[in-house]
Amino acid sequence: MPGWPAPAAEQPPEPPDPGTPRGPVVTGVAHFTPAAPPTPDYVGSRPPTYAPEPTALPAADPEELGELVADTVLEGARYGAWTLRAVSLRGDSARYRGEARRDALLVARFGAGEQALVLVAMATGARAAPGAQRAAAEACRWIGQAVGRSHERLVEDLRADRRGDLKSGLNRLTDRTLGKLRAASGEPTASLRCLLLPADPDCRTRVFFGAGEGGLFRLRDGEWRSLEPAVPAAPGEGTPDGDRLTMDLGIPVPPSPYEPAEPPQTPFRFRAALVRPGDVLMMCTSGLADPLRGEASLRAFLGRRWSRAAAPGLAGFLADTQTRVKGYADDRTAAAVWEA
Repeated sequence: MPGWPAPAAEQPPEPPDPGTPRGPVVTGVAHFTPAAPPTPDYVGSRPPTYAPEPTALPAADPEELGELVADTVLEGARYGAWTLRAVSLRGDSARYRGEARRDALLVARFGAGEQALVLVAMATGARAAPGAQRAAAEACRWIGQAVGRSHERLVEDLRADRRGDLKSGLNRLTDRTLGKLRAASGEPTASLRCLLLPADPDCRTRVFFGAGEGGLFRLRDGEWRSLEPAVPAAPGEGTPDGDRLTMDLGIPVPPSPYEPAEPPQTPFRFRAALVRPGDVLMMCTSGLADPLRGEASLRAFLGRRWSRAAAPGLAGFLADTQTRVKGYADDRTAAAVWEA
């Protein structure tokens, strides 16, 4: 292959030393196997506007150094029949402007053995809200605490495929989490998206829930399909997969002279998916969901990379998820689950 080093040439064996006993002489040829081509910096017809690597750091307060947010966070795990890769990275625009990453990521295991439950939570702080990164981190932490306290019941419901109980219970947990954020600011300040992954290898149900924008996708046989639950056009209207969402659209009622109008609520989203060996399930924030929907070359590239039998390593997953597309420069947070 042009550009790759040629295999080492075979050298003839040297004659044996006359002073040593004769024996079989073993020779071999060093075979060079070229590595896979590197991940491209971008896909599409034109390069993105911003540089591919971080430039400016966010401003730091010497009294609040614990509030600093790292540019990139990586996580991974393997339990039962699945392998997890997760990443949250600062967008090109924020890297250029010296702004903090507004996305937050939490991966936590509750319980042990086949009773264990893994939660993947990701949140995006509202762009115009002050302290957006703090709101996103709090949303992940609060939903993590709520799921952790209820994990034994959640595992039972997952194993028994009690989807109605799961939906109503997770709806309440999500409402309480986002309600705390609304109480502090008077309006929604973060979106929240979560995956529940049971460690039991015999349980093939994966549960998504949350509120706000982003994406839920499945890669099967090299083809991407969106599993994102649709928001109903009216309270109680069904979704294409037969689920019924349990929150209304939050359209505010005309103000009453006796009580203030409630701020709009973010519709709750829920999806319980049965997976099979070879599937890749990916949940992500809008920073990756939007270019995946809008750029066919990104779908094709990630489809080729992730259709392999084994999940990539953490470094490879990071390289894949930060493949850029012109016009999309927001933070990217993604969790992908490879099913064996």
